[in-house]
Amino acid sequence: MFNILVCDDDKEIVEAIEIYLLQEGYHVLKAYDGKEAIKALEQNEIHLLIMDVMMPKLDGIRATLQIRQSSSIPIIILSAKSEDNDKILGLNIGADDYVTKPFNPLELIARVKSQLRRFTKLGNICEEENGTVYKTGGLLIDDERKTVSVEGESVKLTPIEYNILLLLVKNKGRVFSIDQIYENIWNEDAVGADNTVAVHIRHIREKIEINPKEPRYLKVVWGIGYKVEKI
Repeated sequence: MFNILVCDDDKEIVEAIEIYLLQEGYHVLKAYDGKEAIKALEQNEIHLLIMDVMMPKLDGIRATLQIRQSSSIPIIILSAKSEDNDKILGLNIGADDYVTKPFNPLELIARVKSQLRRFTKLGNICEEENGTVYKTGGLLIDDERKTVSVEGESVKLTPIEYNILLLLVKNKGRVFSIDQIYENIWNEDAVGADNTVAVHIRHIREKIEINPKEPRYLKVVWGIGYKVEKI
């Protein structure tokens, strides 16, 4: 049985989420601010955390930062429509997904199931890369099967896009210049490669990023090149 921690200062929301989670057979723990959530994580085995952004004592963003120092459990952020910046910030600092208030409970449950599938198959159980499998955060490449997924959802890339992403993911944190990317992928001298590489990078971002303008994975290092973040 999976233990799911629900943290929101609105007790009615917590109770409503609890009802749907219980119907799916999950065990539910409850907290009403970030400090309570952290304490619950310290005292219990938690498999997934659903956490609101705006809360007293310790908000969801700061709580996520603290939790990510010692835990890789899936975190789903609850964010009001007016909190887009907090939502993006939450994803950038380590949250795995977000659901916008007011939300459809069935959508939330679907996202919970997706995160738990990823966690049990690829999370703590397979934190280290093994063989031809490469991952960072929720981004996974299985080079043997030539598949890419983000948060458990399959992503279809062209062969060139796939090879660019594989190069960057295999070398997480390393910055590649446009010329280096071109020479590695096309196996020829980089002459006028800027536009070609930039177009492919844009297409990759559109497919793997929740918000391509605020990328979580594929980052530009201005004046130097591109890299995939270590998450």
